[in-house]
Amino acid sequence: MRKLISFILLAVLGIGIVRPLKKIPFGTPKSKVGKYYVNNGVKDTGATNIVTSVVLNYRGFDTLGEVTVLFIAALGLGAVLTIRTGRKTKEKIEKASIVLSTGCRFLFPFILLIGAYIFIHGHLTPGGGFQGGAIIASAYLLVYLGCRGRRVSEKASSVVESLAGLIFVIVGLIGLSVGGYFLLNFLPKGIPNSLFSAGIIPIIYVAIGFKVGSELAGVIDHLMEDT
Repeated sequence: MRKLISFILLAVLGIGIVRPLKKIPFGTPKSKVGKYYVNNGVKDTGATNIVTSVVLNYRGFDTLGEVTVLFIAALGLGAVLTIRTGRKTKEKIEKASIVLSTGCRFLFPFILLIGAYIFIHGHLTPGGGFQGGAIIASAYLLVYLGCRGRRVSEKASSVVESLAGLIFVIVGLIGLSVGGYFLLNFLPKGIPNSLFSAGIIPIIYVAIGFKVGSELAGVIDHLMEDT
């Protein structure tokens, strides 16, 4: 009976996948939206990275929702771990191996530099605020593994996170007041493929990079401390 039910479910799933594919002419976009982004993205936003122009301009309000979801997730994790662990007790921490401790000291600043480079150049090359912030958080993970006993300052992390989120919202509200919709690209777009181009997009990506980096570093801190 179980085999019969599994076979029926697989058949239904297969039909659901195959039938739509037969109706799609491969190589020809069915929607005009994607074609518009490709043809007009650089002209409208000044960003040569089309993904960036979509994420931070055409659907920038949606990106604000994504950052908010990440913030709520980090806040919820911190609350759960705080309730579960109660008061923090200091325990003797075992020293890391010489490979990890050496890597922590020498690689940490370079990982931060790479993360900053990625979100600063997000409007020019693949990457952006989320990717650069994740790389910055991985640098702090290396610190926790190799330089044991060191922790991120919760106060400094919360200040950076709050300021980054505030910058995002303020820039969006300025666009709303100037042009009538949230995250309007009100700054000069500059010359494509140059660092100072794409209007507000680099500012937004820097803010997202710091916000995501501080939030993920805080999540890692809570998890490492709990273990």
